[in-house]
Amino acid sequence: MPEISRFLGIIIAMFYNDHDPPHFHAVYDDQNGSIEIKTKKISGNLSSRIQEIVLEWLGLNEQALLENWELAKARKPLNKIKPLE
Repeated sequence: MPEISRFLGIIIAMFYNDHDPPHFHAVYDDQNGSIEIKTKKISGNLSSRIQEIVLEWLGLNEQALLENWELAKARKPLNKIKPLE
């Protein structure tokens, strides 16, 4: 699972050649979730606090995430995305 960002203990990653819709994965300790980029729908067991942080980061990086999604589907190297500060 290629890591594209890391902040506040949260790891953000995308799988190569993953299924639609465009999404990414967030892992924090024993919590993990899948977040759809366009709808912002979250699946998994992320706490509400972590969900809020991840959605804030998504709001700042939606275009970069969609670009990485296309790269992942093409099995090309993914770009790192600036962490939330």
